[in-house]
Amino acid sequence: MKLRSAALAVLLTLTTAAACSGGDSKSGRGSTVSGEDGAPLVTVTPGDGTSRVRPDSRVTVTAGGGTLAEVTVRTGGGLVVAGGFTSDRTGWRAKRGLKPDAAYEVTAKATRGAKTTTVTSRFRTLKPGKTFGIADITPMSDRSEKIGVGAPIIVTFNRPVSDRAAVERVLEVKAQKPVEGAWRWVSSTQVIYRTKRYWPAHQKVRFTARLTGVAAAKGVYGAADVTRRFAVGAAQISTVDSRTHRMTVRRDGRVIRTLPVSTGAGGKSVNGEDIFLTASGVHLVMDKKRVERMTSEGSGIDPKDKNNGWDVMVNWAVRISASGEYVHQSNGQFQYLGVSNQSHGCVRTTPDGSRWFFGIAQRGDVVDVTGTARRLPWTNGWSYWQLSWKQWRSGSALN
Repeated sequence: MKLRSAALAVLLTLTTAAACSGGDSKSGRGSTVSGEDGAPLVTVTPGDGTSRVRPDSRVTVTAGGGTLAEVTVRTGGGLVVAGGFTSDRTGWRAKRGLKPDAAYEVTAKATRGAKTTTVTSRFRTLKPGKTFGIADITPMSDRSEKIGVGAPIIVTFNRPVSDRAAVERVLEVKAQKPVEGAWRWVSSTQVIYRTKRYWPAHQKVRFTARLTGVAAAKGVYGAADVTRRFAVGAAQISTVDSRTHRMTVRRDGRVIRTLPVSTGAGGKSVNGEDIFLTASGVHLVMDKKRVERMTSEGSGIDPKDKNNGWDVMVNWAVRISASGEYVHQSNGQFQYLGVSNQSHGCVRTTPDGSRWFFGIAQRGDVVDVTGTARRLPWTNGWSYWQLSWKQWRSGSALN
């Protein structure tokens, strides 16, 4: 016997009334609707009329005795939720979570020969006590900036993340010239992406954080997705040899200039470490300033100490560590450039050379210092290349 449209409406009312939920429901029960005799059954979860659905739920649709022809999931504002069918098209599942405190409508159509069943389900997600998002991304979306081949992607969240694996799963990096990479958590609010090898030069990269509906902690859900696009510039890799007092700059594998330098002289020990030695290891360009004020205060020396202190303005300063190492113009003492190491830990060079290097430096360019007894800690600024690939990957929540 065929069901008339009025009877079908009654059936839908009965099935959806049982599916309503007033609590913090993971997905709510489904609504099952059948069409006329011989037509497939269609089940939509969350069911029609369900409220307080958890945002980390996934909308699912199944067809019994038939196949799904169409499935559309939209927010009240018209945003479409992407999803995929099973290989036999008897099921469909959303690829992502749901916006908190939002209304959704699901429309599904299933067929069996000439028989058709169409169902519409409306539900609403809960309003969480807290939402989370991204407070900062490095590099920011600045189409005028090109980053170096060693550059990390640093993501800082505005709330602590308890379920790091859930958040890390929805972080996506796509490059025109793909290279293996991994995330490493350095705190509850910050995760960093580094490639296994340097980025291939001259390409575009897109970072996407599909945070919508993700549960970062109990009762804390992502409210929106975030996308950033940036460009990788030339492969500029500089090698500083403290023994020969030379800095060799290569661009895309070709030497473009060699500069005479003076690195750290040593002689100041703090906790058993000579802080006046330039640290050996792979540094990255972090920032640069036309003029930078440098003082001895950070080294534990009173700037007013006439014998050991300093408080000077330095030209063409390119920062390569968080502890205050720079490539910059030497303030006098040009006779030591290319001859001996006389600095407090920075890499000094000529006025012309420092200005030139400042002009080409990109954030994320590699500056590899060799020949000193002091080792660069991986936690000093962007010194992430100090870790082996195995060590780096161990910081992922997905390992």
